[in-house]
Amino acid sequence: MSVQTPISRKEPKHLSARYKEKRRGHRMNSRVPVRLEWDSQKGKRVQVEAHTRVINPYGCMVVLEHDLHLDHRVALTNLAMNSSNAAVVVWKSDERPEGGWEYGIELVAPAMDFWGLEL
Repeated sequence: MSVQTPISRKEPKHLSARYKEKRRGHRMNSRVPVRLEWDSQKGKRVQVEAHTRVINPYGCMVVLEHDLHLDHRVALTNLAMNSSNAAVVVWKSDERPEGGWEYGIELVAPAMDFWGLEL
């Protein structure tokens, strides 16, 4: 009889309380063009276009060169559907070797057809 050692899982460093909840909805790898907008600390409006890596009915994952903090409020626009929604940063990766960060973005009031895909 062999003894099995329990596998320890590393908890990602940058989690907000909201992200620690169980994931909701089916996730899908999908490259959707999006625009994120927010106000900088100096009050200037920042607009950045990017593509999602993963989507679900409640949000997405994007890679940005900008250093945002958890719980940062943004406006997320799905450029393919021309629909916008208030959103918040709920997860942030460590800085990537090639630069930038991956972000988990949660829609504040998600419309189930926001992505134009059946999830």
